[in-house]
Amino acid sequence: MSGSRDKRPILSVRFYRAASGGEPVREWLLGLAKDDRRAVGEDIKTAQYGWPLGMPLIRKLEPDLWEVRSHIAVGIARVLFTVDGPIMILLHGFVKRSQKTPASDLKTAQQRLADLRRE
Repeated sequence: MSGSRDKRPILSVRFYRAASGGEPVREWLLGLAKDDRRAVGEDIKTAQYGWPLGMPLIRKLEPDLWEVRSHIAVGIARVLFTVDGPIMILLHGFVKRSQKTPASDLKTAQQRLADLRRE
């Protein structure tokens, strides 16, 4: 895929920024092992260049909320995001340890999405 270098991403990626100025997804990523961080980054990049995508990489959770599903050493990482025009905004990241997306993680992403809409 030598031509992919010339291809422009469909979406640009932004980290959700909390009122405190912190970027929770960036901070979460920095806590992962280097190889895991690389795997998540590659999957986000695939979404950026191939949007819109579906399973197995991207799953729609509800209106305006999707997840990127990444296989990492300690399990399956999830990055919950929204799309605002040409921008993919990373709202929340976690390692999933059960079949269903934990309600607390979904709630965190929903809250951050609501915060964005108020801005």
